[in-house]
Amino acid sequence: MKTSFIKKVVLGLTFASGLSMSAFGNTGGPAWDKAPNHITDPTSLQNGAKTFTTYCLSCHGAAYMRYNRLQDIGFTLDQIKTELIKTDAKVGDTMLSAISASEGKAWFGNNPPDLSVIARSRAGANGTGADYLYTYMRGFYRDSTSPTGWNNIVFPNVGMPHVFWELQGDRKAIFEEEVVGGQKIHVFKGFEQIKPGTMTTEQYDQTVGDLVNYLQWMGEPVQNTRRSMGIWVLIFLAGFIVVAWRLNKAYWKDIR
Repeated sequence: MKTSFIKKVVLGLTFASGLSMSAFGNTGGPAWDKAPNHITDPTSLQNGAKTFTTYCLSCHGAAYMRYNRLQDIGFTLDQIKTELIKTDAKVGDTMLSAISASEGKAWFGNNPPDLSVIARSRAGANGTGADYLYTYMRGFYRDSTSPTGWNNIVFPNVGMPHVFWELQGDRKAIFEEEVVGGQKIHVFKGFEQIKPGTMTTEQYDQTVGDLVNYLQWMGEPVQNTRRSMGIWVLIFLAGFIVVAWRLNKAYWKDIR
């Protein structure tokens, strides 16, 4: 089944070069957009998982995540087998990429990185790692000077092509030259749609948002449980403080 992934590999290429840094360079890149935070929404997480296994696992792995862990977001084992696993992997296996490390290095120069904790590692002064990923995956545009034919407003001269170009369509970026600090820079002003994709802008943004939600969840699958438990711990401690205060008062009431 590995050979059936070749087309996806071409689409996926190397997410590595796009995620390896969050610098804007000197092109006056925009601030990161706020990513939707719906990691408690099973529907969003399931849609994101489907997008992840369809596109991202072509070249990238998630070595710290097992397929059967996706039961935590509402998938059954049968759904995992039939809808998510695209290779000969078993439901108890970790999410390995469809290409080997040697193939990745031979094809792309570097082995595409593991995405298990990518959402946790991209945080910066402009926002969270989720904000970076959300803006990055919506920031591609056509660039005839690039070897891949694509560029990105978040990461200028990015090495990967637009994985979702068929969904979003072709766009070009509009830049204007401005003088800042005595130097001329190209400031991003917006996009112009050249060719529509199979999705509307709203549908595409939701698809990317669902993917980012899933990547957030995958970075720490127990985070929802941790937060819920933390609330109860705080409630318990607040109640215990009252009990301890009353008990202390009772012990010392006869002592002047």
